Amino acid sequence: MDNLLKRFLISIFLIPLTFFIIIEGSYLFIFFTILCFCITIYEWYMMTRDRFYCYIGCIFILFSFYIFYRFRIELNFGYVLFITLICIFTDLGGYLFGKILKGPKLTKISPKKTYAGLIGGFLLPLSSLIFLKKMNIILIEIDFLSLKIMLFTFLISLISQLGDIFISYFKRKAKIKDTGKILPGHGGLLDRIDGMIFAYPISYILLKLSIFNLY
Repeated sequence: MDNLLKRFLISIFLIPLTFFIIIEGSYLFIFFTILCFCITIYEWYMMTRDRFYCYIGCIFILFSFYIFYRFRIELNFGYVLFITLICIFTDLGGYLFGKILKGPKLTKISPKKTYAGLIGGFLLPLSSLIFLKKMNIILIEIDFLSLKIMLFTFLISLISQLGDIFISYFKRKAKIKDTGKILPGHGGLLDRIDGMIFAYPISYILLKLSIFNLY
């Protein structure tokens, strides 16, 4: 089966399921968070050969998942979905724009990443979120055309892309293509949430400190 088709089929199953669990909350959300944490820690541990970086990474992943949990408990779940959508569309924009437009490579750390993908990673989140808002699918009252929200979306998209490159660096050091095989067409769970584990803590800090007062 074509890799793109596998990615699509897994995505249309996982994304609605994940959103349902985030909205539902309760023990289902706690179980989901713990399960994803265990898989992510395992993939990071198996990939990282330098024990120092391995332990530092494990601590950071634990911190990131704890923030993800606090994010859902303390703030409206709509904001969790908002950050998640930014990361998903960032990843999708980078993949589609890079695949279709190709062009110069962005970095040797991740050979498949291009400047076209970088731009797509910024453009698709904002345009898609505006569309979803107009369709009344976004569950929070946010003016996506305001300069503040555009800047916030750009910043989280940037962090998500940097997180992707960061994990790609360790994959390159380990001489592996994917962090695992649990998600056909995607690789490991860490391959899919590499940007999110950085985006959630930064988003939480920005919102809690009212640096970006979105709520």
